[in-house]
Amino acid sequence: MECVRQTMNGAELGDMFKLPPTLLNRTVQVIILPAEDTTQEDVKPKKRKLGFMPGPPVPDSFFEPLPEEDLEAWEGKHSWGF
Repeated sequence: MECVRQTMNGAELGDMFKLPPTLLNRTVQVIILPAEDTTQEDVKPKKRKLGFMPGPPVPDSFFEPLPEEDLEAWEGKHSWGF
């Protein structure tokens, strides 16, 4: 685990942190350690709610087979190769 260790005057830290008055004019040692180790693998993506646009209902005729004329028009124009 990486850390930072620095010795400095407490008055310098008084601008960044609320220190007790007894430490403001003393030499203090600051040690910075990571609070938690998060890597990109640990971060879970937010769950997203599917949001479809509202529209008219799909009629039952949508699921009926295409007429023979339409099937012939599509013959040979598909990309799956059979």
